[in-house]
Amino acid sequence: MFTVRDAEIEDAQRLLEIYSWYVVNTAVSFDYDPPTLEEYRQKIIDVKRKYPFIVLENDGYVVGFAYAGPFVGRSAYFTASEVTIYIDPAWHLKGGGRALYGALEARLKAQGIRNLYACIGYPETEDEFLTRNSAEFHEHMGFRLAGRFTKCGYKFGRWYDMVWMEKLLYPQE
Repeated sequence: MFTVRDAEIEDAQRLLEIYSWYVVNTAVSFDYDPPTLEEYRQKIIDVKRKYPFIVLENDGYVVGFAYAGPFVGRSAYFTASEVTIYIDPAWHLKGGGRALYGALEARLKAQGIRNLYACIGYPETEDEFLTRNSAEFHEHMGFRLAGRFTKCGYKFGRWYDMVWMEKLLYPQE
C-alpha cells in the first residue's frame, strides 16, 4: 500500500539512488552525471523552503518522489510551478505515480499555485534511452502539450527534443 509523506534529509541517499538510475541509464534526465549526496541533501533543503518535496513509500520503503519549484523564476510567475516526478523503475505502472502527483497537486493548490509545468525529454523516435512514457503519463494526469523544442538535448551520442506540458489547476475560471 502506498503512502505519501514529506521528504526528509535522511531520504537523500534513497532519492539519489532513484534519480541516479535515470541519469546513468536514460535520457529522461539531461544530466550527464548524478549529483553528490551533499548536493542532493541541499536540493531537499532548498526546495522545501517554498515548495513541497514529497516521497512515495510502499510498506515504509521509498519507491518514488516528486517536488515542485519556481517556473522561470520571475516574480510575475508566482502562481505557476514546475513539477518533477521520479519513480523507481521496478515500481512503474503500479499506480504510485498517480498517487504521488495527486498529493503534490493538492499541496500546490493549497499554496495558491494555479498552473503546473513539466519539462520532459521527448524522442523523435523512441529508443533504448528515451520513450514517450513520461509525456503520456502527464497527459493521463491532465497535462497538455504547451510547446516543443527540437534537438535541444544531446546525450548518449544522439539528439533529443524536449516538451513542456501544462496543467491548469483552476481550468474553469
